Amino acid sequence: MKKVLLIWCCILAISKIYAGGDPKTVQFLFYGDSIQFVCNETQRVDIDENTLSDSSILNFYTTIRQKDYSGVLAALKKYEMEEGADDWLYYQLVRAVVQQISPKEQNYIRYTLYKWYFMLQSGFDPMLSLHDRQLLFYIRSDENIYNIPYRMKGGKQYVCLNYHDYGSNIDFEKTPFKEVALPIVPHQRSFSYKVTKLPRFETGDYITRDLKFTVYNQDYDYQVKVNPKIKTLFANYPTVDYSTYFSIPVSNATHASLIPMLKKELKGRSVKDGIDYLMRFTRYAFPFEEDSRQFGREKRLTPEQTLLYEGSDCEDRVLFFFYLVKELYNRPMIVLVYPQHVTIAVKLERPVGTSILFNGEQYSVCEPTPQKEDLPMGRLLPQLKNMRYEVAYAYHP
Repeated sequence: MKKVLLIWCCILAISKIYAGGDPKTVQFLFYGDSIQFVCNETQRVDIDENTLSDSSILNFYTTIRQKDYSGVLAALKKYEMEEGADDWLYYQLVRAVVQQISPKEQNYIRYTLYKWYFMLQSGFDPMLSLHDRQLLFYIRSDENIYNIPYRMKGGKQYVCLNYHDYGSNIDFEKTPFKEVALPIVPHQRSFSYKVTKLPRFETGDYITRDLKFTVYNQDYDYQVKVNPKIKTLFANYPTVDYSTYFSIPVSNATHASLIPMLKKELKGRSVKDGIDYLMRFTRYAFPFEEDSRQFGREKRLTPEQTLLYEGSDCEDRVLFFFYLVKELYNRPMIVLVYPQHVTIAVKLERPVGTSILFNGEQYSVCEPTPQKEDLPMGRLLPQLKNMRYEVAYAYHP
């Protein structure tokens, strides 16, 4: 059942706030939830995209502070509190709300400034950086973010939230962006990219994907429910630490269509044989595709994205295999990063093949990515045997 978020204001008070125009109720669906607030077009603050400067941005900030957007901010905060929304989902809601108030296609600078203002009013610590008519929107984050621009200020890291809007092709050596100086007291809330909960998607959002593969000379055909809206939710999600990816769940309907089916298949198998099956399922159920060919850039897929996209690379399969093993067996695991490859090893009751020693424990390599030869459990790619590796993440339940 959809949860309706209602922000009602007294009509007389609204008439005073929005003098010069009638207030209207804005209502739209956000991943299955109905978001509703009172707003008015005469409340909107304008800015000329063609004469952008520090002073025009300061004037925008001075003007918007005099407007009453308490109803909008209350709707945002209520969703965050009632849904337990992580920062990434909260920011997606801010984007959706601003699109209703100040559409991106009408005035991109105004759209960006509204996002910046609502994030500021939500307690985050954002920053604006300007060059000519290009406006970059940063936010303070204390986490490791790898493939988007960042700035340092006072020893704090600020990562760019709208770099993708400029085609991700700004040459920062040739384009000297300068911070927009505004009379703002910095907030202490740091933006986190950790996603521990997904929205409550509607049943009608899901489609069925057929996974056809062969394991142990037996053909399998799995039908799994997947949600295309996951692609939108994580479209601009950057590359972050493995620990952050491992906290991202799959949606309820996808979990319900996949995990019980695998439990039935694994019933009666030993832990070793069950994990071997999961390794081969991950290896052969999805075509291999490099990120550069599929996305034109580095992009790590969450487990549900791996089910959604046609192809996936070694990192994506490690994340997917980790999810399956944790969900079905909850065994200790380590992620092994080589110069040109990523793989994973699992701690079994007894190690298999040539094991990896880590913190006094033996881990058996489980290669989840298809190779020229059908590698058994405990067998590392021959070309990796003498290469140095890094344990990028260790899981120990």
